[in-house]
Amino acid sequence: MAIIEVDGLRKAYGGKPAVDGVSFSVEVGEIFGILGPNGAGKTTTVECIGGLRVPDDGTVRVAGFDPVADHTRVAKILGAQLQESELQPKITVREALELYSSFYPSPADWRQLVERLGLADRTEARFAKLSGGQKQRLSIALALIGSPKVVVLDELTTGLDPRARRDTWQLIEEVRESGVTVLLVTHFMEEAQRLCDRIAVIDKGRVAALDTPAGLVRRSSSSTVISFTPSQPLAAGDLDALPGVVSRQERDGGLVINGTDETVNALLTLLARHHITAHQLRVADATLDDAFLDLTGATA
Repeated sequence: MAIIEVDGLRKAYGGKPAVDGVSFSVEVGEIFGILGPNGAGKTTTVECIGGLRVPDDGTVRVAGFDPVADHTRVAKILGAQLQESELQPKITVREALELYSSFYPSPADWRQLVERLGLADRTEARFAKLSGGQKQRLSIALALIGSPKVVVLDELTTGLDPRARRDTWQLIEEVRESGVTVLLVTHFMEEAQRLCDRIAVIDKGRVAALDTPAGLVRRSSSSTVISFTPSQPLAAGDLDALPGVVSRQERDGGLVINGTDETVNALLTLLARHHITAHQLRVADATLDDAFLDLTGATA
């Protein structure tokens, strides 16, 4: 059962399309990802879902309600952490949570939220004194304070160090386990691959692909990534002639070749024929990064 439905969504700024015919649905209980390069239209899409922007065309429904016409109803069931959310520097964690609690007739117990999110010892700390990870945890708490059925998280882990990012991923998984549907906007491939049940890849305002992470990887023109450092140079023509080669590049004196299983076998034959040793040879399956590059032609 779909809790979010987007059909033919269009939004332009100054005559330039930001979102151009986007359609997808999000099922109850999913972590649904929206993935794309900067400026692809991701944030505009979720702002239309949250009722913060009025679409130029198309329809958006959250639990059957129009986010603009039925904004009050949608606000009761949808919580959001939007990109670069900020609070007054001097407001404390407790004051922010009490303020947001006052917006809802039946808010969640903020004391339980701060305990669950690891902020119990920071309730009297001012917002400006929180670390980046603590600010993100507070953003999640504020998005959940109204006991929503759906939570929108937009670029939640941008700017976090790897440890804080992984801690936040665990929190998102816990939010889903509590019965909340998660709409996650990101440009981090690893984040999307780990967390999302399905992903809509948006590029230049349009949905370039919609599938599971594994399904998107299978769509990649290259299914295998081969990396190694040759003991002596290989002719570019010989490498390009290998069957199944999609791309190749030099990195720090080594080679990275995107291809197929057939490419691996042919490469090993080529190396043996020329008596070349492949140092640090590594063969791996393609990742979501590879699929993303195929679909958008952008850097991840």
